[in-house]
Amino acid sequence: MIVSVIGGTGPQGLGIAERLAIAGVEVIVGSRKEEKALDVVAKAKEDLADYDLNMVGMANEDAAKAGDVLILTVPLAAQKPTVEGIKEFCTDKIVMDATVPLETAIGGKPFRFVDLMEGSAAERTAKILEGTGAKVICAFCNISNSHLSNIPEEIDCDCLIAGDDKEAKEIAAEIIDKIPGIKTIDTGILEKARIIEKITPLLIGLNIKYKSHYGGLRITGIPALDKD
Repeated sequence: MIVSVIGGTGPQGLGIAERLAIAGVEVIVGSRKEEKALDVVAKAKEDLADYDLNMVGMANEDAAKAGDVLILTVPLAAQKPTVEGIKEFCTDKIVMDATVPLETAIGGKPFRFVDLMEGSAAERTAKILEGTGAKVICAFCNISNSHLSNIPEEIDCDCLIAGDDKEAKEIAAEIIDKIPGIKTIDTGILEKARIIEKITPLLIGLNIKYKSHYGGLRITGIPALDKD
């Protein structure tokens, strides 16, 4: 299975790509410009020379076409044009969306949320991809860039996901759980993304307040989640 990280040259996307590649996943890092993707991948392989990374760089469109599962990691302002640009390659694929509507998209503060007409960023992606058969899942929103880049330390955080297709969420969870320390929690239908995405600015605010970079959350007290 090939996982393509669309917009994967930023801190979040690259962190996810590196973590999955270290775990043995075949990963494509996508970017608006192929040259940037190639440069970022080359640098990542140099920095992580102790690992055998099966990771290549491509333009976003080529990465979306080649990938079996797509992970969207772009800022809110780039979300719509990026999804529209890869739409033709999303047919029947799982698309994990890590976009969070932060006020930084309009020059505001990173701990403030922007309400979207569709309800959430993930629902906006689903609306754009309507008719393609793509299974959109809100994922990775509450995992900080600092956690992802802090290799090889385990990530002490649960990953909350939401989506309307049960099988797609199971496949997504299997991929996410390859990252050491993370436990994926299925919160329900895609509409729950409206809640998940709002956790991100809360965590950012906590990290600012307490001068940390590794604020996260764990879901406890639910017996079903403790079963292997």
